[in-house]
Amino acid sequence: MDLETNYDITATAQFIHTHNFTRVALQFPDNLLKDSTRVVSALRKSLRSLREFDATRGGDEKDVGLYVMADTAYGSCCVDEVGASHINADCVIHYGHTCFSSTTTLPAFSVFGKAPICVADCVESISKYALTNSKPIMVLFGLEYAHSIQQIRKALLEASMSCRDDLKSKVHFADVPSSVMFPSKDINKSNGLQELNGDFSNNACSDGANGTGYSIGGLTWKLPEGQSMEDYLLFWIGLDNSAFANVVLTYNACEIVRYDAAENRMLTDLSQQRRILKRRYYLVERAKDANIVGILVGTLGVAGYLHIINQMTELITGAGKKAYTLVMGKPNPAKLANFPECDVFVYVSCAQTALLDSKEYLAPVITPFEATIAFSRGSQWTGAYALDFRNLINKPRHEVEKQEEEEARFSFLQGGYVEDLDNEEIAEEERESLALVNATEKALQLRDNCNSLVKVGARSGAEFLANRSYQGLNMPNENTSPEPYIIGRQGRAAGYEDEKNNH
Repeated sequence: MDLETNYDITATAQFIHTHNFTRVALQFPDNLLKDSTRVVSALRKSLRSLREFDATRGGDEKDVGLYVMADTAYGSCCVDEVGASHINADCVIHYGHTCFSSTTTLPAFSVFGKAPICVADCVESISKYALTNSKPIMVLFGLEYAHSIQQIRKALLEASMSCRDDLKSKVHFADVPSSVMFPSKDINKSNGLQELNGDFSNNACSDGANGTGYSIGGLTWKLPEGQSMEDYLLFWIGLDNSAFANVVLTYNACEIVRYDAAENRMLTDLSQQRRILKRRYYLVERAKDANIVGILVGTLGVAGYLHIINQMTELITGAGKKAYTLVMGKPNPAKLANFPECDVFVYVSCAQTALLDSKEYLAPVITPFEATIAFSRGSQWTGAYALDFRNLINKPRHEVEKQEEEEARFSFLQGGYVEDLDNEEIAEEERESLALVNATEKALQLRDNCNSLVKVGARSGAEFLANRSYQGLNMPNENTSPEPYIIGRQGRAAGYEDEKNNH
């Protein structure tokens, strides 16, 4: 596929020209950066043609500055509004895989790319499952295959006519509403989802009846009233990437199959992906025993990130724990190892980068949804899962009636009962500096026998530092007068001046 078609040069130039943008940031992931110079040349040529056409009609010619961005501050799937603000860009053209997270300040145009796919083989696989499965099929796909969905629909309709089976009523496709994305003005949509502006004529709700709308990773679809996702078999077209992991975890109660378009084969064994849920449940149990929680800011562009950070802070402090907010770009084990006092980290990011494999980290990294379960007293995990933090915004917290003496919490990892500190007790300790060192002794723990006691760690960063054997280099306070200086050696290491004199 040629460069003009693969990178949507004409549509991109039309978007820039229509909205009169003069400073445009072009965001490339690392694997596409090699094509950036050719894309810029093609865009300039197309924009020049549009300006010349306007000049013939008496319009004003405006020069457009194109700036290539690489090495994004956070995940490459998100629009890098921080990097674009450094050049005062009017908009961002995002290339490659995208999570389609709403922007905060800048409009964006997404170029998904066009990955190759064998349409005939894909249609054959869909038809096979549609004829042998009693459930209707909902086809979801990676955005890099959005260009071929119309061909697949057409080929599936022809196959339906040849086999005399109504595949159209059994197979439904998700839609990509638009490549254009403007800053979100209201993040408090129903169920935390953005408004669905797509055309649902090819989906299950084609008669315009009321139904439930769904959205994930830029895909939208609608189900008729009375139906749920568990009633459908999910057919994923694409790679085993973060977008697919988002689908598997979010709809873990559904039967899911994957068509690998790169190798033209079906994969039905998703036990490895589903095993992730068991790992996440274990991390939630570890988070319940945490005393100090670090909130990792993994995005500065996704709409609502400030709201969820404040919500997480209130949730953590309400559970009697200490919260620290950390901004460090893309997290890695070396960066987080600089904060050994944190027992757990809550990673606030887009849905497709929220799930970190924290096996190499010193402390577990959980999502805001998992933090809501871990730090809400009395909450239970029903199996439902959400990676998009927008689903949690303004969600009513699980409240348990407080009794005069709150019961101790049983810790599965420590094998005993643990009584968390009350907020008033923590506030009193923070007002008294000496109480930071003695906070551990004040924490009540239930003994399973006379000789066993479950001890808790530090309750704040200051207490953790006070209990460390090494606290850094400290200047002596006894003698404040300046020390006499001593003249050192002069010359090079090969031969100092005093060494020559000795010889």
